[in-house]
Amino acid sequence: MRAGAVVGTVLLMAVSLTGCSSEDTPPDSSRQAKPLIELALPAAYDANKGWDETLSWVPQSAATLPVAVAPRAGAVALLHSASNGYTLKVRAADTGRVRWTSAPWNPPTPLEGAAGDPSEGEAAEIPGVAVVEQDGREYVVAYAHGLQGKDSLHKGTEVMRLLVYSVDATGTSVKPLRQIDVPVTARPGQVRLNTEGGRVLVGWGERGRYPTPSAAVDVATGETVAYDQTDDLKLPCPDEYSSCSDIRVMAATADGPLVSMDDGGFGIPGRWFSNDVRPDGTNAQTDSFGNNWNGMVYGVGGGHLIAGWDAPGFDTDPVWSVHDVRTGRLQASMTCGYDLSNGVTGKNRESEREYPVVTSPEGHYLAAGPVAFDLQRKKGICLAGDGNRKSIAITSIRDDGTAYGEVQEDSAANDTALVVTQVDLTAGPDSAKALEGVEAPHVTSVKGAGLFTGPDNNGHFRVSLRQER
Repeated sequence: MRAGAVVGTVLLMAVSLTGCSSEDTPPDSSRQAKPLIELALPAAYDANKGWDETLSWVPQSAATLPVAVAPRAGAVALLHSASNGYTLKVRAADTGRVRWTSAPWNPPTPLEGAAGDPSEGEAAEIPGVAVVEQDGREYVVAYAHGLQGKDSLHKGTEVMRLLVYSVDATGTSVKPLRQIDVPVTARPGQVRLNTEGGRVLVGWGERGRYPTPSAAVDVATGETVAYDQTDDLKLPCPDEYSSCSDIRVMAATADGPLVSMDDGGFGIPGRWFSNDVRPDGTNAQTDSFGNNWNGMVYGVGGGHLIAGWDAPGFDTDPVWSVHDVRTGRLQASMTCGYDLSNGVTGKNRESEREYPVVTSPEGHYLAAGPVAFDLQRKKGICLAGDGNRKSIAITSIRDDGTAYGEVQEDSAANDTALVVTQVDLTAGPDSAKALEGVEAPHVTSVKGAGLFTGPDNNGHFRVSLRQER
């Protein structure tokens, strides 16, 4: 993944955690190093070289995991909990050496219901950590949703709080460069933080990856720009009788917001529009009445966006394409039988996405579930099921094109254990092979190491870095 990728979406939480505690005691670097946890890994990684760290405070029902990587700095940021507050720790990915730790901080008061209810399938909302690369500089951002100023006399103000740190800080009690409170109104689990466009984007009010309304945050200055259903965000409408509605910001960039309309059409207002960059084999509108533009943004990652398009005719596979976010320039396209209705909830194409966008560290490859692209060769690789072979959802990619993923079962009710799969994206779907009993990296090539997550020997949430061979 590129900068800003947060490890620990629901897709990546395919681990069984048993038990948790309210506090962490960060490992003492002066003590003798503990033996590495035994892991079964792909051949590209050395299970005997690396380091582990446990975050025992993370509940098993957490929707996100408080760990993020800073690719340029070759660092891993972890969030610990203790009696005096939360503390960030940043470690070198290759050696595990602690580069710096933050001063303890307390998040806003959690909302009622933030603890979740595992019996009802409700995830716990916990503080998190992300990394954003803004204008060539990496920042670590700790964040938490809750009520600021709540006490016996005051109801408090609901905010998403961001604490911004420089990734190259030093010391043992580092204070944030700035604290930014973004006003939000949402139930627990309905606030998201994305960093894929080079700015922080906070969205709220829905449970998907791209809620609306939203606000872009410049972490270097603290400036916040709120986005709602405003005329300033509207893209061209198909004709004079149509309205551009259900506007959703998918990423915050240096050139402005990447906007997608739920009924079709996307772009950066005043910069470029999707109809001018649509791939061959697609029509401008999705129906003969000309009411809606064709094309929707599926997701964003590594300076690129993946878009899906309805193809002409009945019972035809959709067209998928990849574009440069800032210019809209088409970089590759293909037909792939991953149904748009599976990728986006309902016909209104709202905030839900089935899979995140993942990229290789140098940005040569990217994928969203079974839709993958090789940007060097400007071609797509479709890993959707073909009637015999099952679909493969990509979760991480190495720079050499080796991708790791999970076999997707036809039924969500299927309780078969997850099957890790390895695919050579330069060779195509026929190169796929199952890796029985093996863990796949969630992030590859972080200063020569891969990041793996799962339970430790006591059932607590564990972060492991293992060196590449």
